[in-house]
Amino acid sequence: MANPSQIEQITERVDRLLVRYEELQRTNALLAQQVASLTNERDSLKSRLNAARARIDALLERLPEAASPKDTA
Repeated sequence: MANPSQIEQITERVDRLLVRYEELQRTNALLAQQVASLTNERDSLKSRLNAARARIDALLERLPEAASPKDTA
């Protein structure tokens, strides 16, 4: 059987591992929140970009046709 100092060392190591595990869980939760936030921001920006493209396309359709180079020569 292990002597008391070995049991104490093992107990300390297990305690440190548990603390580290809890820290990693908190870090993971924070990173998951950041990913969700950035995903929402990306989706919003993509939506705004698509709306701007649609407005530009609509404006381009309203422009008169440019004369072709053959017509001006």
